[in-house]
Amino acid sequence: MPQLREKTNSFHYVFGPVLSRRLGRSLGIDLVPFKTCTYDCIYCQLGRTTLKTVLRKEYVPLEAVLHELHQKITANTVFDYITLAGSGEPTLHSGIGRFIREARKLSDKPIAVITNGSLLWDAAVRNDLAAADVVIPSLDAASESTFSQVNRPHDAISFARMLEGLIAFRSEFPNRIWLEILLVDGITSTESEVNALVQIVQKIKPDRVQLTTVTRPPAAGPARPVPRELLDRFAAMFGENTEVLAAIPKHETTPVGTASKDDVLAVVQRHPCSLDDIAGSLGIPLEEATRHVETLLHDCLLTTYVLDGVVMFVPLRREPSDNTTKP
Repeated sequence: MPQLREKTNSFHYVFGPVLSRRLGRSLGIDLVPFKTCTYDCIYCQLGRTTLKTVLRKEYVPLEAVLHELHQKITANTVFDYITLAGSGEPTLHSGIGRFIREARKLSDKPIAVITNGSLLWDAAVRNDLAAADVVIPSLDAASESTFSQVNRPHDAISFARMLEGLIAFRSEFPNRIWLEILLVDGITSTESEVNALVQIVQKIKPDRVQLTTVTRPPAAGPARPVPRELLDRFAAMFGENTEVLAAIPKHETTPVGTASKDDVLAVVQRHPCSLDDIAGSLGIPLEEATRHVETLLHDCLLTTYVLDGVVMFVPLRREPSDNTTKP
């Protein structure tokens, strides 16, 4: 257990819980600074990658992250999963394996890792993820050309290297692998591309395939969503154990506590949300969520856009950068 410090209501690394399409109420863990990633995907809702790197190190202090997790748990926060995700690629943190082991001591809830899968060619990364209950890697393309176009990876990551890592991880990992495939209209939404993806999936052998598309307007890039009827047709090509992930389902929730405007901002910084999403995620009345959002809008910390007639709240964006570090 991490050494306890003076209690604080400020959370820098642990956020939510947020409503997840696949993990229910997900307590998020952010192990890297904003937009520190191995990719610069054209569909990312958080904007351009500000630090594109394959360098693994302790980007944020692990003891501080564990302390915040302990605070959330002792505050009787209601959640279904501890989820390593956030605003960057979590496997870049060199202490991710230790975090999973220590988190297991703090809670009996399952631990999920949402990763782009780009570093699974590294045996150390595969070993670090061995204790997770669920790993959700991504596969967005079936060739080097579309991989480069959609994911815009670090120069050290080729399509072949990434794919070898996914296959190796499946051969070693004893628990559940849910492979997410995100299709971009006009780029990877062709029958030939999907057929190639089907053949690759047969090599990876995940427990589940989760087919999705752009569900929120990307902060940068030309990505457009694939129509639902086309997603359903493509899902049939992958066969059984394939599901289509569309919009976040509606949750009928009963308020379970209170939250600060900082809690609301922490959630929205990682996941653009509607008022219903915020209230449901944090277990607070809609009126309380509205009050906090109005304050954050007044302070110029949030802005809005409309998606399918629903007002979504997002943080004001940082300026993009082409900052790339060498391995």
